[in-house]
Amino acid sequence: MQTSQTRDLANSRGVHIVTYGCQMNVYDSGRMLDALAPAGFTSTELPEAAELIIVNTCHIREHATEKLYSELGRLRVLQQERARAGGRLLIAVAGCVAQAAGQALRARAPYVDMVFGPQSYHLLPSLLARAQAGEAVTETEFPAEDKFDFLPASRRAQPVSAFLSIQEGCDKFCSFCVVPFTRGAETSRAAAAILAEAEGLVAGGAREITLLGQNVNAWHGAGTDGTNWGLARLVRALAGIDGLARVRYTTSHPRDMSDDLIGAHAEVPQLMPFLHLPVQSGSDRMLAAMNRKHTAGEYLALVERLRAARPDIALSSDFIVGHPGETEADFEATLGLIRAVGFAQAFSFKYSARPGTRAAELDGQIDEAVKVERLGRVQALLRDQQFAFNQATAGRIVPVLFTGPGRRDGQMSGRTPYLQPVHLQAPSRLVGEVGRVRITEAFVGSLTGTLMLEEVTA
Repeated sequence: MQTSQTRDLANSRGVHIVTYGCQMNVYDSGRMLDALAPAGFTSTELPEAAELIIVNTCHIREHATEKLYSELGRLRVLQQERARAGGRLLIAVAGCVAQAAGQALRARAPYVDMVFGPQSYHLLPSLLARAQAGEAVTETEFPAEDKFDFLPASRRAQPVSAFLSIQEGCDKFCSFCVVPFTRGAETSRAAAAILAEAEGLVAGGAREITLLGQNVNAWHGAGTDGTNWGLARLVRALAGIDGLARVRYTTSHPRDMSDDLIGAHAEVPQLMPFLHLPVQSGSDRMLAAMNRKHTAGEYLALVERLRAARPDIALSSDFIVGHPGETEADFEATLGLIRAVGFAQAFSFKYSARPGTRAAELDGQIDEAVKVERLGRVQALLRDQQFAFNQATAGRIVPVLFTGPGRRDGQMSGRTPYLQPVHLQAPSRLVGEVGRVRITEAFVGSLTGTLMLEEVTA
C-alpha cells in the first residue's frame, strides 16, 4: 500500500547534491541549483526524496576517486530500490574528478546517468533532458562560451557568509597540481557581472562575501569604466555595496600579490585582515621542483610587506610534505619558514601523485612512512602556532559576525575578522549582525566569549 510519504517521494522534483572539496565546489553546487530551478527542481537534504542526485567531486585531495566510487556504490543501492518501486533516480557526477575521468568513470560505473565537468554545469537543463530520454551523457569538453553568461540569477536565500566565484583555472602548472587540466586556463569574469551577483547575494541575506578563484589575486577583468581592473580595484568597488560588511578572497598565489592589493588591505575597512597565501615549502630546491616560481626569501619578504601595510594581518598557508626528491634538509627548511612567519592557521598534506602531473613522473618518490612522519611534525608545529594565535585573542574585545546557531542550546556561532570560529550565548536574532565580543577562552580551533550587548551593530 502506498503511503502519502511514498507518493510525495515519487512526485518529487528534488535534487540532492553531495559536495566534496574546495569552497569553489560549494559555490558551484549552489549555482547548479540555480541552473535547475527553472526546471522545477528544489534542493533536498534527503537522498530518498530526490529525483536527481549530483556528486560534485574534487581531485585535489588524496583518495578522491576512491571516495567517489564508495559514494556511488551507496547511491546505486538507492537507485535500484527506486527502480523496484517503479520509479527512477538519476545519478550525476560533476566536478574535477568527472572532468579528469570522463568515459573511464562511466566504464567503471555504467549506472551513472550524467558525467560533466566544472565548466559545463550551465548546460544542466539540456544534459538532464538527454539523460531522461535514456542517453548516457558525458560532457567534459571545455565549452567556448562562459558558463556564467548562461546561468540565471540566484533566487535562493543566501547564508550570512557567501561565496562568489570571480576567476577560474590556472596557468601556473605547479608540478603536483591537476587544476590546469580540470579547470582549464585562467579566466576572469567581468566586474559588472561580479558586482551584480554580489548585490544579489547581499539582497538574499549575505553580509560577508568570499571571492573565489584558483588564483584569485590574478583576477583582471573588464571594469565598469571601460578599463581593465585588478583585484584591488574590484575589492574597492565591492566595499561600496550597502549592507556588505566583510570581503575576503581565496586562494592567492605569492607571485600575484600586487602593491595595490597590499594597499587595499591597509585602506579598505571591509577587507578582512586575514590572507590565505600558500607557500607549499620552505626549501628553494623544492619550490623550484614544484614550479612555484618564487623562493622562500621572496615569500618572507612579501609577508614583511603585508605586515608593514596591515600590522594585524593574520596569515594562513598550504604545505605539501614528501614531494618527490624532498630531503630531510628540505623539510627542515619548511619548518624554519613556518617558525619565521607564525601562521594563524594552515593546511598541510602528504604529497600524493596525480595522473598527468609532472611530479607523478619524477624520480625520488618518498617512502610513505617518511611522509607520514614529516606530516605529523609539520602539523604539530602548525597546531601550536594556531593555538598561540588564538590564545593571544583571549581577553580582547573583537567584532564577530554572527552566522547561525552554535553547538548548544542558546548558543550562537560567528567569525572574527581573522576567521576564528566563536561560540557564545547570544539571541538568535543576531544572525547577520556584527557584535563586539569579549573573548574569554581560546582553544586550538575555536574561541568562546561574552557578548557586549550595547555594541551590536546592524
